[in-house]
Amino acid sequence: MNISKSIGRKTKDPEVLSEERGALAGEESHLGRQPGQGADVRPFFNVSPFGFLFIMVALLAPLFAYTQSRTYQYDYHLYQKINSSVYSIDTNLHTSIRPVFPNDSLQYAYLDSLSRIGVDTSNERSWLHRKIFTEHLIQIEKPDYNVYIDFLPDFQVGRDKENKRTTWLNTRGFQIQGNIGRKFRFYSSAFENQAVLPRYLTDFVNKNGIIPGQVNDKFPGNATKDWAYASALVNYTPSKYFSFVLGQDKNFIGDGYRSMLLSDVASNYPFFKIETTLGRVRFLNIWAQFQDPSAPKLSYDNGLRKKFGVFHYLDWNVNKRLSLGIFESIIWQKNDSLGRRGFDFSYVTPIIFLRAVEGYNGSPDNALIGFNGKYKFAKNLTTYGQFMLDEFTAKEFFGGNGYWANKFGIQLGVKGFDAFKIKNLNFLAEFNTARPYTYSQRSSLLNYGHYNQPLAHPFGANFKEYLAIVDYSLNRFQFFVQGNFAKYGLDPEDANFGKDIFQSYNDREGNYGHETGQGISTKFTYLDARTSFILNPKTNLRLELGAVFRNEKNSFQDDRTTWVTFGLRSSFRNLYQDF
Repeated sequence: MNISKSIGRKTKDPEVLSEERGALAGEESHLGRQPGQGADVRPFFNVSPFGFLFIMVALLAPLFAYTQSRTYQYDYHLYQKINSSVYSIDTNLHTSIRPVFPNDSLQYAYLDSLSRIGVDTSNERSWLHRKIFTEHLIQIEKPDYNVYIDFLPDFQVGRDKENKRTTWLNTRGFQIQGNIGRKFRFYSSAFENQAVLPRYLTDFVNKNGIIPGQVNDKFPGNATKDWAYASALVNYTPSKYFSFVLGQDKNFIGDGYRSMLLSDVASNYPFFKIETTLGRVRFLNIWAQFQDPSAPKLSYDNGLRKKFGVFHYLDWNVNKRLSLGIFESIIWQKNDSLGRRGFDFSYVTPIIFLRAVEGYNGSPDNALIGFNGKYKFAKNLTTYGQFMLDEFTAKEFFGGNGYWANKFGIQLGVKGFDAFKIKNLNFLAEFNTARPYTYSQRSSLLNYGHYNQPLAHPFGANFKEYLAIVDYSLNRFQFFVQGNFAKYGLDPEDANFGKDIFQSYNDREGNYGHETGQGISTKFTYLDARTSFILNPKTNLRLELGAVFRNEKNSFQDDRTTWVTFGLRSSFRNLYQDF
């Protein structure tokens, strides 16, 4: 029996195949246009909703009277360093919405202060010394605008012991960030990469055609992986009540390391976001466009198949200890084989109840709802949790028969700072689980995924996971230890037991008797330890020594990886390899 490692498997859903078989006849290769290919007749002015929003922001930006600061991407390790401020019982911040923008001025100020830790601001140092250790490569600071430009290297060399493979990473990147006036901020970064990865990551790339969390592999099948990756954000904050963000990036909702609602596991995607703050309430709206490389293309000119998503999240800080959040989302297919339906403007109104609109549209789409909460039960301890409901039938749920459509995910966790009265010693312990078939749909064009990876937990569904993280900072030294222990059921080659969210749930193994971990019972262990020395806090430039142990074991295999790395690293990015 062949085992299908179930994240992002490239299956062809029967429903998709049936509606597209005619359109796919004679489809040209995605590698280039073939001779004699006909041209489509298109309107002279054809702009997507996201393109229209970008044009409007670009045209209106010079008219805005804009505080001096920078835009930060979400980096779990960076945000851990501000736990003592944002999770203090003396503060009342909206901690579950990431990345942070200037609405929470205290949280933003602490992030900004991290870029100055241990920095010697004396002008007596040489220009070269300041540029390497204390300053941005190029920094222009004026009364009405600021611009910062940096080179972001990520050079690593390592050894995959079990597979006798020397690994390396050669990444050259840059970032441009700054502000214009008092209310307009921008951020852009790009990375050119080549690498030889450990075997388990190489297998993932060869199977799914993507670099985890980034973009497609330029030359599928090659031992050396080659890819380019970019991000961009434009932020306009006209007042303390509103913040508007247009970007090609990621979003994260939750207080934990994982998110069962919306995480930053998958690749970047274009989105428009509105954050509205009224007293203790913050309301988040996100409209996004996703891609599905696993779905057959309709034509070369149309590229990868697209789908849209809209997300609403209301976060209420009941008091300084308790926060409650309500989440809802809709995923819908951009078009079928005949090109019908595009962006659905019935989902545009930011304050509408999405489930009601989805029903009004004839229920063709994928609706999910969820809840997020946290409680600061001690001076330096916070407990948090999430509940994601995909589908639910009360009669079947209480019947206890393992009905397939009772699909939900749960997260429970606790995190703390200054443990044992040691300053900057942070910890987190977390449990995550999702029942079989959660986040999946009748077609991969409707599932809760993007670019062959889930939009929530990287395991997809049908799993239970326990994880713990401890990190400690001492001046420029940083120490980090992580342990993940999970049990899940892999899908055999010819069956769908509910782990791979890219398979159609129409191909499920019956209607009853489903339980978490069914399929090929697999135990997963992941241990990660890193020690780093910060060279330049402005760009997180550091020397880092790391070691990873990974083991995936079941009755068919015992896959082990012991991977040691050393490198010169930079940038603020979340790139997951713990799956």
